[in-house]
Amino acid sequence: MKYFLYARKSTENEERQVMSIEAQLAELADFAKRENIEIAETFIESKSAKKPGREIFNKMITTIEASAEPVGIMAWHPDRLARNIIDGGQIIYLIDTERVVSLRFPTFWFEPTPQGLFMLQVAFGQSKYYSDNLSENVKRGQRQKLRRGEWRHMGI
Repeated sequence: MKYFLYARKSTENEERQVMSIEAQLAELADFAKRENIEIAETFIESKSAKKPGREIFNKMITTIEASAEPVGIMAWHPDRLARNIIDGGQIIYLIDTERVVSLRFPTFWFEPTPQGLFMLQVAFGQSKYYSDNLSENVKRGQRQKLRRGEWRHMGI
């Protein structure tokens, strides 16, 4: 079976999270070697997964849908694949329709059973909650800085 590797960092800024992709790729290469997984194609993206519409993620989905055979996906954690319900739903649907028959993560257990799909949905939901909650906390901190006169240029 061919596997697609997907690695993502949350920002397009080259200076931020500079080690994130490199670290994911190194860890996933070690994991693939240990598990005898052959990577057919690698998809690397520098974009937040909070909203649907990531170009590289969508390219991977299109490639999977066009594949003559079912495939596997390997990523560091489910939150690298999706932090919104649309993208998470696409992954679940590809599993339901047996276009994706294996998801492998060095940090998360998954198997394509009702229990495995439920846990994957929980992981995607938890990832969405994390993003939503982080956004609220950042906005609260920005408002407090504005109140104290520490930050004059904010678009809240």
